[in-house]
Amino acid sequence: MPIPSEKSEDECLLEVKNLTTRFDTEEGLVHAVNDVSYCLDEGETLGVVGESGCGKSVHALSIMRLIPIPPGRIEKGEVLLSGDNLLDKSEEEMRFVRGAQIAMIFQDPMTSLNPVRTVGYQIMEALKHHLEMNDREARERTAELLAMVGIPEAAQRVDDYPHQFSGGMRQRAMIAMALSCYPKILIADEPTTALDVTIQAQIVELVKRLQDQLGMSVIWITHDLGVVAGMAQRVNVMYAGSLIETGSVKKIYGETRHPYTLGLLSSLPRLDEVSRSKLISIEGEPPDLVDLQPGCQFYERCKFAVERCRYETPILESINNGHSVACWEKERVRKEQ
Repeated sequence: MPIPSEKSEDECLLEVKNLTTRFDTEEGLVHAVNDVSYCLDEGETLGVVGESGCGKSVHALSIMRLIPIPPGRIEKGEVLLSGDNLLDKSEEEMRFVRGAQIAMIFQDPMTSLNPVRTVGYQIMEALKHHLEMNDREARERTAELLAMVGIPEAAQRVDDYPHQFSGGMRQRAMIAMALSCYPKILIADEPTTALDVTIQAQIVELVKRLQDQLGMSVIWITHDLGVVAGMAQRVNVMYAGSLIETGSVKKIYGETRHPYTLGLLSSLPRLDEVSRSKLISIEGEPPDLVDLQPGCQFYERCKFAVERCRYETPILESINNGHSVACWEKERVRKEQ
């Protein structure tokens, strides 16, 4: 169901309504994304967090209409970009949306870049398609983009192949490609996962700097709540394909109301006065998305669970000032803070 919000729909750059995505597999029907709804404002950074397999990436691919059909399908919902429903567009129309209005950085730059084409060729391809540049203009712009993302001797590196770039440089090239046509929204799908810690920090700072320069909105998908705390204004927490808590960074980190969010935060190492306390893990495993049971999907792993949680699915409801949560025992969680 839609997230209760004090904002009008007209204020949203991107509005996702009741997005539901399924996959037909030999094991059965996978409920990958379940009734997800939220708004993204202009210039805002939204963090989407959760364990692997919770639906973060599939929800982003659904927005971009990149779900492989079959076996996947977007069963219902709307994705409104400035009021225009992307799910109603033809594949030809979507080619002019991807890259030009919404761009995406994927997890592994090595598999995202074509190994038999130069990095420059792959960036120039988008410039020619969306901005109708000629070869000379596209090459000059590509060199500027590579320099903008911090690649040294950018004009000479235009003709290099992906294997000639380091992991961090390949990710920078992917960012350059994503930003080449000045998109309104950048979706970053765990863009630092395959990189070492030093390069991760550089990529995060690079995206923040470029966002300030270009004024774009960012959806940052990650399992690292530490990164989200430093760059996002709002956070969506996903579990078992559903949105279970959403709110400002201050609300999510300081006034947590869902046991799963509390578990994620408790598993983070701290540098303050409790730095010597033991890290707390979330017991158990995420549910099988082929065989979702009635009630709260976190029931089997939740220390706050009561009998009602087993049979009755909690509804995502507003509790205060844009902070929404799907939990029957949210007041008990509040007292745990």
